[in-house]
Amino acid sequence: MSYHEEQESLENLKAWWAKWGNSTTWIVLAVLVVAAGWNGWNFWQRRQATEAAVLYDQVQQAVASSDKAMVTRTATDMEDKFGGTAYAQMTALAAAKSLYTAGDSAGAKAQLQWAADHAKDAEYKQIAKLRLSLLLLDEKSYDAGLKVLADAPLDAFKGVVSDRRGDLLVAEGKRDDARAAYKVALDTLPKSDTSARQLVQFKLDALGG
Repeated sequence: MSYHEEQESLENLKAWWAKWGNSTTWIVLAVLVVAAGWNGWNFWQRRQATEAAVLYDQVQQAVASSDKAMVTRTATDMEDKFGGTAYAQMTALAAAKSLYTAGDSAGAKAQLQWAADHAKDAEYKQIAKLRLSLLLLDEKSYDAGLKVLADAPLDAFKGVVSDRRGDLLVAEGKRDDARAAYKVALDTLPKSDTSARQLVQFKLDALGG
């Protein structure tokens, strides 16, 4: 490149920078800020998952030892600090089972309600709702149980949800509605699940009509 060509290139660069330099600087800064934020978010996510895993191990130990107070405390800590992680939904279901076994129905319901409202995965939400509706059935809180199951279930759960709705409706004395729910259950339960289908058919036959 000759001297004149080099000078011309420098002049062109100066002209370009005068026109676009500030915008380019801000764009570069914005990209750097976004990159830093993304890396920071990933680091925070990894740290959350690691700390939640440690706490989940404590939950499992509390459940295994049937330490009701420890189960309640660690489950509450998990939901308060790491509610957005997958460990929180697993904790809620495990804690609910342990508390129910210990005779703490209210505590079990609270854990299942948390999972129904906040679980990360739809499947866990659905399982929590099914178990919560069973506790409400036992308590004769039939309307509350039906309300828990009011939303359209996931396809894989449609049969068991319809079966549970039928149980609640029978207990409430709504035989026609219960019969319709059991028929939906029979239509949607897997053909391979013969025991569940036989039980639903038994309930349907018992209703008559």
